[in-house]
Amino acid sequence: MSTPPTVLTVLLNFRTADMAIRALEAAVREMADIPGAITVVDNHSGDGSYEKIRDVVQARGWPADRVRVVASDRNGGFGAGNNIAMRLGLPDGSQPDFFYLLNSDAFPEPGSVRRLLDDLLAHPQCGFAGGYTFGQDGAHHNTAFRFPSILSEFETGACTGPISRLLRRHVVAMPEPAQSTEVDWLAGASLLVRRQTLDAIGLFDERYFLYFEETDLCLRARRAGWGSRYVKDSRIMHIGSVSTGMKTWRRMPGYWFDSRLWYFTKNHGAVYAALATLAYVAGAMILLARQALGKRRGDGPDRFLRDLVSHALRCLWQRKLVGGRPAGST
Repeated sequence: MSTPPTVLTVLLNFRTADMAIRALEAAVREMADIPGAITVVDNHSGDGSYEKIRDVVQARGWPADRVRVVASDRNGGFGAGNNIAMRLGLPDGSQPDFFYLLNSDAFPEPGSVRRLLDDLLAHPQCGFAGGYTFGQDGAHHNTAFRFPSILSEFETGACTGPISRLLRRHVVAMPEPAQSTEVDWLAGASLLVRRQTLDAIGLFDERYFLYFEETDLCLRARRAGWGSRYVKDSRIMHIGSVSTGMKTWRRMPGYWFDSRLWYFTKNHGAVYAALATLAYVAGAMILLARQALGKRRGDGPDRFLRDLVSHALRCLWQRKLVGGRPAGST
């Protein structure tokens, strides 16, 4: 009989201790019949989260070789936090066969992690698996996506029915797949990752603080021959944006624009990145014209177009100042 695969569940917390404990309880249940362990990484919360989660683990009597809590000495963002646990590996120092990444506000239904694992075992050419995700109200959340492109940026900027229908194969957020299937990339709130894939392509790029990091990881994997699987019968309830506060943002933060620009520049080059931004602006001009005619009301973050353009121009100038490297690159 072959040795069953091992899984390290990585639960990343930033100032959401109570919710992280709830997610940890779900993870402990899901891992009951799966060899491996759970590592909770407190991403330098500074609010007592680490101590609270650590104390709960001790009070529940969860053994250290199955559940451990570690504290990061800095908040390097989503990718950096997950990388800490993945570099540590299992408590005995060995490396697992798979990593299961779970947000502190994501709660897998019973059997969901096992279904992701079974699917990746059945599809050895794939490196990632994610499932059907829904909110507290039961509404479906998009977790299966296409890679961003110049055409997808134009479609997003225009946000206009005829254009979206014409470019439907380029819209980043896919319609909910009717069955399990391969997709371009998956959201990182609940994501099973094959360690062999990471051995080939590396861990998360820590130049992304938040957003686009899982897109980048899946694209790197695709280019190395590894696919991503959407698993229909693995179900996860995800509240969403609890740590980031995105639902209450009036304006997009600078790190979102940094991540977007780095994704396009790193993966397609500076010229492509510039064209992607111009495509978004062109689409946005169509949307603004429709709004002026009263055919579409304004929505979305305040001053988004102005912030996007000013960020692009500022980074273009900074590239000149730092010898052609994108701002923030190494």
